[in-house]
Amino acid sequence: MIEIYYDGIEKLNDEELINKVVDTVLETEKIKAKLDVSITFTSNNKIKKINNKYRNIDKETDVLSFPMFEREEIEKLKEESGIQDILGDIIISVEKVQAQAKEYGHSFKRELAYLITHGMLHLLGYDHMIEKEKAEMRKKEEEILGVLDIKRE
Repeated sequence: MIEIYYDGIEKLNDEELINKVVDTVLETEKIKAKLDVSITFTSNNKIKKINNKYRNIDKETDVLSFPMFEREEIEKLKEESGIQDILGDIIISVEKVQAQAKEYGHSFKRELAYLITHGMLHLLGYDHMIEKEKAEMRKKEEEILGVLDIKRE
């Protein structure tokens, strides 16, 4: 189940896309478990406070992910369909979605789908702190956006 929250911003008209992206990530990663994900859309100001509180980084960011599983535990989610649990939480700054879409020259929809994909992959244990992991994560992101037929515009 996907729970969508709006913290200090107006509701987006993209909930169908949001659900489709989350489902596609889980399918692409062959997750059999029934997992709940919460996605909160907020402002730069609020994500900056969260980023500072949990990561000691005093600046706004585009997406934060708070996974409930360690990477080693994810394999169990791929194998056991009887598991029902919370995968984690994603927080996205809608102001960053808008700014980055403009900066990169593509649509709001494409940037939104990318950030949800990015956040979901973090929940599933992917990271980009070292170059090898970053390359693997970027490849997965492009694969998922390709499945969704969401291209750079």
